[in-house]
Amino acid sequence: SMSLREHALSLFHSAVGTVRPAPMLKRAVKLQGDGCPQLLVKGRAFPVKRDLYLVGFGKAVLGMAAAAEEILGDHLVRGIINVPLGIQESLQRAGMQEMLLKPHSKIQVIEGAKNNLPDSEALRGAVAIQKLAEGLTADDLLLVLISGGGSALLPAPIPPILLEEKEKLTKTLASRGAAIQELNTVRKTLSLLKGGGLAQLAYPAQVVSLILSDVIGDPLDIIASGPTAASSHSVQDCLQILTKYNLLHSLPKSVETVLSSSPSKPTAPEDYSHICNIIIGSNTLALDEAKCQAEGLGYATLILSAAICGEVSRVATLYCQLIQLVCLGFASRGEGPLGDEVRRNLLQLAADLEIPGLNLAEFLQALRGLGPDRPVCILAGGETTVQLQGTGKGGRNQELALRVGLGLHRAQAMAGSSLPERCEIVFLSGGTDGQDGPTEAAGAFCSPELVSEALQEGLDVDAFLSNNDSYTFFSQFQGGHHLLVTGLTGTNVMDIQAILIRA
Repeated sequence: SMSLREHALSLFHSAVGTVRPAPMLKRAVKLQGDGCPQLLVKGRAFPVKRDLYLVGFGKAVLGMAAAAEEILGDHLVRGIINVPLGIQESLQRAGMQEMLLKPHSKIQVIEGAKNNLPDSEALRGAVAIQKLAEGLTADDLLLVLISGGGSALLPAPIPPILLEEKEKLTKTLASRGAAIQELNTVRKTLSLLKGGGLAQLAYPAQVVSLILSDVIGDPLDIIASGPTAASSHSVQDCLQILTKYNLLHSLPKSVETVLSSSPSKPTAPEDYSHICNIIIGSNTLALDEAKCQAEGLGYATLILSAAICGEVSRVATLYCQLIQLVCLGFASRGEGPLGDEVRRNLLQLAADLEIPGLNLAEFLQALRGLGPDRPVCILAGGETTVQLQGTGKGGRNQELALRVGLGLHRAQAMAGSSLPERCEIVFLSGGTDGQDGPTEAAGAFCSPELVSEALQEGLDVDAFLSNNDSYTFFSQFQGGHHLLVTGLTGTNVMDIQAILIRA
């Protein structure tokens, strides 16, 4: 029989597989009919009256464009995509031919945004996309491909603002502690294409955006700064943020000019009637696929949330408590005072973490309904954060896995433990883009046994954690057998966690 570790790995691969660019596009998009062809996107029909154009920007857009060109065939007249510097070479080296455009492609590729920062190449690409959009007519159809990382790849400050001026202002805001939402609001206000700008320029053409979401909750106006979504912010919001961080009186002339001449109200919703934004890939879709697979393997499966966020040590505690509750259930001790205490802790933790849309009480009720005779699989996704204190090598997924393993080991070691010995547990956390920090690992597997073994061999697990050195721990121990290494996947819907437990 397969080990829990092999099961966890296969669930992760199926989750990522379902949001890889080619299968994802082929599921969502079809072209049909010869006389007056129609583009079908998730069941909605868009007539191709005259010409079909394509633009795109983001880390996963190259693979999306390759798949789109195959589907659109000769109907595609021309395309321009902005992708990260070096991505074509990386995919070539990784042997991922299916993510690359064919030699005589009609799509022009511009690589830019080195280190995910807007630069002159990204600006060149943005200007080319702007020109294409401005030239469209009411009979044209513009297909827009968007994925995470698209924001840095679409810099087009409103003239006379220079790219350097906009960057400097953003950096200053960040250094004064502005939140990412505040930075994006300011960026969008000073940008030609973000915050619905691209959609406005393409008017009156029909615009259909296919979006791969790497943001919790899939907010259209936040992913890649929402170039085809109505912005929910106005110039007033931007001015408030600049005032809050005491920058209103030290702005460059160009920024003052743009702010004083911008319309004070956001664009009316009816100005977006020619736009259709469709999420074709997200963490939720990936988790749903993993759930189907887990049920096929015989697990009673529950999805906790696709919006797990918060500091990695607190998220690890949440997972440890959940696992303890499942194990108590297996030992028919879930209904005693111990089970009640764990439930109380869990509800408190969830309240502190403020995970969007999570109804933990409901989830715990569903957990109670699972019979004690089937192995249990709990799936979750989102993106945790790590407060860096050490100088080690790691990533949020590897650190989460190690913290969960250590927490479970400690729970087992306690007298009157709420973690019965006969429970077999594997915890997996991985980044769907195949990357987790600066190493080749996408994440890691962990179990309480692994931590016990490491401690017996004299490894100080706490020291690795306080130095943010989870990668070194996993790679030293058992020859790196517990690292999750997938290589680049060409997609990104944040992270995925799988908890497998059998009695």
